[in-house]
Amino acid sequence: MDSLKKMIIEQGEVREGNILKVDSFLNHQLNPEFLYRMGEEFHRLFKDKEITKILTIEVSGIAVALMAALIFKVPVVFAKKTVSLNLDKDIYTSKVFSYTKNKEYNIMISKRYLDSNDKILIIDDFLAEGNAIRGLIDVAQ
Repeated sequence: MDSLKKMIIEQGEVREGNILKVDSFLNHQLNPEFLYRMGEEFHRLFKDKEITKILTIEVSGIAVALMAALIFKVPVVFAKKTVSLNLDKDIYTSKVFSYTKNKEYNIMISKRYLDSNDKILIIDDFLAEGNAIRGLIDVAQ
């Protein structure tokens, strides 16, 4: 994760309320080479865990999760924050408070994409207060 530290130091900006702005490489513009290195690092750390799915939350977690999934050769499942007409009726749900948006979401994942045999690696973009991770753990259990 040294490359992440370096990127944050070089391109990150701390905003009012201790919000870390990293839109130059993650939240607005994506740096594919950097994201691939992050995927490699997740693989190095968790390659012995027999991961079958990577779980994240929309939107910013998807890019990092996808790069890791390429290396693990497994699917990415992402929790949706808004209801759409094509979302299955049979879903897992949890409430998640977004620190950066100061808003609570009901996250949703179709039950057809997760089952009790899955070994899930949860990846998100950044850890603010851990709310997204707790919500993803809730739906995964």
